[in-house]
Amino acid sequence: MLTEGVFIALGSNVGDREQNARHAIAMLGDEPEISIIQQSKMIETQPVGPIEQGLFINVVIEITTTLSPSALLAICLVIEEKLGRVRAERWGPRTIDLDIILFGSKVLKEPHLTIPHPELLKRSFVLCPLLGIAPDVVHPVFRQQISDLSKDQA
Repeated sequence: MLTEGVFIALGSNVGDREQNARHAIAMLGDEPEISIIQQSKMIETQPVGPIEQGLFINVVIEITTTLSPSALLAICLVIEEKLGRVRAERWGPRTIDLDIILFGSKVLKEPHLTIPHPELLKRSFVLCPLLGIAPDVVHPVFRQQISDLSKDQA
């Protein structure tokens, strides 16, 4: 079954950050079960967390997919690995990070995956690009448009 309104946030702060994001998007698009619908502008943002590191490039894409959330996560993890992601420390520098932030109207809480992403409304580096491409998308828990919910975060 095709799921629409799937959004993935990508971030990179190691190496050629924009190229890392472009490669990851292309790799997602090469998957036969994934179609890329649209992409936000790439933005440069400050890192979050206690570790001193360089600035990030962040972007959000919208896809449709026939994959389950777990299968999509598995592909995202493989792409991260192929692009040199090393999980040495939490909130540490990374060549690429792919997070599923919304998966249509699905709400999921598993040990390895929570949808919608629990930090979605708290992270401007995800929220701003998402608002740029899909301000009217509805948050499946709060049942309000992201644009309305983002006003509460300001």
